[in-house]
Amino acid sequence: MKKTIKPPVARKMPEKLENHNDIRVDNYYWLNDKENPEVISYLEAENAYTKQMMESTEAFQKNLFDEMKSRIKEDDTSVPYKFNGYWYITRYEKGKDYPIYVRKKESLEAPEEILFDCNEMAKEYSYFNLGSIAVSPDNTMACFSTDTVSRRQYTIQIKNLISGEIYSDTILNTTGGAVWANDNATLFYSMKDEVTLRSHKIFKHTLFTDAKDDKVVYHEKDETFNTFVYKSKSKKYIIIGSSSTLTSEYRFLNANTPNEKFKIFQKRVRELDYSIAHYKNHFYVIANSDGATNFKLLKTDENKTQQEFWEEVLPHRAHVLIEDIEIFKDYLVINERENGLNKLRIMSWDGKEDYFLPFNSETYTTYIGNNPDFDSDILRYGFNSLTSPSSVIDYNFYTKESEIKKEQEVLGGDFHKEDYESKRIWATSRDGVKIPISIVYKKGITLNGENPLLLYAYGSYGSTIDPSFSSIRLSLLNRGFIYAIAHVRGGEYLGRQWYENGKLLTKLNTFHDFIDCSKHLIKENYTSNKHLYAYGGSAGGLLVGAVINMNPELYNGVLAAVPFVDVVTTMLDDTIPLTTGEYDEWGNPHFPEFYYYMKSYSPYDNVEAKEYPNILVTTGLYDSQVQYWEPAKWVAKLRELKKDNNKLFLQINMDTGHGGASGRFESLKEVALEYAFLLDLEGIYC
Repeated sequence: MKKTIKPPVARKMPEKLENHNDIRVDNYYWLNDKENPEVISYLEAENAYTKQMMESTEAFQKNLFDEMKSRIKEDDTSVPYKFNGYWYITRYEKGKDYPIYVRKKESLEAPEEILFDCNEMAKEYSYFNLGSIAVSPDNTMACFSTDTVSRRQYTIQIKNLISGEIYSDTILNTTGGAVWANDNATLFYSMKDEVTLRSHKIFKHTLFTDAKDDKVVYHEKDETFNTFVYKSKSKKYIIIGSSSTLTSEYRFLNANTPNEKFKIFQKRVRELDYSIAHYKNHFYVIANSDGATNFKLLKTDENKTQQEFWEEVLPHRAHVLIEDIEIFKDYLVINERENGLNKLRIMSWDGKEDYFLPFNSETYTTYIGNNPDFDSDILRYGFNSLTSPSSVIDYNFYTKESEIKKEQEVLGGDFHKEDYESKRIWATSRDGVKIPISIVYKKGITLNGENPLLLYAYGSYGSTIDPSFSSIRLSLLNRGFIYAIAHVRGGEYLGRQWYENGKLLTKLNTFHDFIDCSKHLIKENYTSNKHLYAYGGSAGGLLVGAVINMNPELYNGVLAAVPFVDVVTTMLDDTIPLTTGEYDEWGNPHFPEFYYYMKSYSPYDNVEAKEYPNILVTTGLYDSQVQYWEPAKWVAKLRELKKDNNKLFLQINMDTGHGGASGRFESLKEVALEYAFLLDLEGIYC
């Protein structure tokens, strides 16, 4: 007889949490102290339990890992781009996890200079991430940042690209980005608060000086805002931005005079959200001013930047969202979204041309690529779809010709794009709103309700999940899975109002949309509740956590990655990273209206004594965005109360944070575990 493996049971230590005359009892509050050996022992016990329970799938996980890895071109190279006299390239070598950054002077035939070999840099660490690289205007130095903990607290250093020397300048606890002034001696960077990790100060650093002597040039004191710094594409200005969920503000300084004071562009006004780009003697502004919910494009003289001087270039349109612009010497490119789909609009500055690049599918993704050169005749953009691998395309403004510079190679021999089908269907949510769903599957399946289907969604922060290609996903599709994306409210798929109607006191729309999309897929025989699986990560983990409290019977299984599930407690604690900056997203529970609304859907607070689906939860011990204790407490409470014998696993990566394992292959092991969990539930083992 097979020995029964008992799951870990977390000790109950009731903690009374009282707010607004309401008492919540949290039996697992004590798990928030990773310095407590008992906490670490419990987490390790959860990992051991998951490993034991998934032991029968270990060979299958290895096969899945090898299969997914085999599709990836190991000796891959990016499409070169030219900037300031050099061609920059990122390449990978066979058998190595990390990228190598190189450049060639003037010509692609020139000798290669290795800037950074991340494989060498990562040797001493279980986690490594090169955050950013900023080359000095004279091309002799590079400012770079590294994170070796996975808490997104980057250390900035400076490398001499001629000699290879790493200078003694070392700046700790930054966001990772830095900007050179035009003097090749001054750097601006953003610093994080040590406790909350909020980006709250912009510093100025002078080369070869101690970072302790760096000067604060801007301090963002409003705890709901984060600050950042960048350089305009024109290279003329250093720009400081401050933003919250709803409001933004900018300051600018001539990059030739880094010791002068920054000037305010347009002071913050509650719910005025804008961004800026510079061209010749004007700034171009994307703003939601005067009720422009989906934003409009304006311009203003660089010496008269206040809102009263803004002139309209493109008006607000109720059904078209302006997402981004790219400026060239003769052309302006606008990334617009209409009916959920991105469009690239080309406008000449002389007013003679105004047209869109043609795209025919209704499940594609396109975006403006890397275009650092003002004087270029070429627009570089990206394109892919659920069935088409990613392509990097160069479009010539003058010849009107497009050239595919690179299409993602899918190795392994098991992928032919014509073997797959994608479509977009529409479900009706309970309030009558139509919700789009993007779907992909291998041709030949019968819609008989017996197909396993993985339904993914995010649904927060106005973040749009576009229908994009994944070679990793083929391991599900080739085994009969349907993959679907529910474009629920809370994202911006159908414009800014789509976001506004899925946040704060309308957040329940996000969960209802997902549930009603699930019911629609079942009704239309794509799947059934015996074969339907829900998947979400971070705020998407909140989504699936809320959904299975509301309608657990709809799903056979759930993948919850780094899930934000203890919403009320986290949002009440302003010492936790990200909390204060998210009041405009979730609401401030220090006010009763938001407290009780939040409590009504918070997954942890609404776990009940009932049956739940099979669940795999993943997290990282050093996660700075969703602290590890949220999923740990959630699993402990589910295990205490649930009335079923379904699987409930918690997998904690003890070395990483929110993004999971570093290295392009190591992270595949985590995916292999998730896929093995799903396929095991379907009885698929090969």
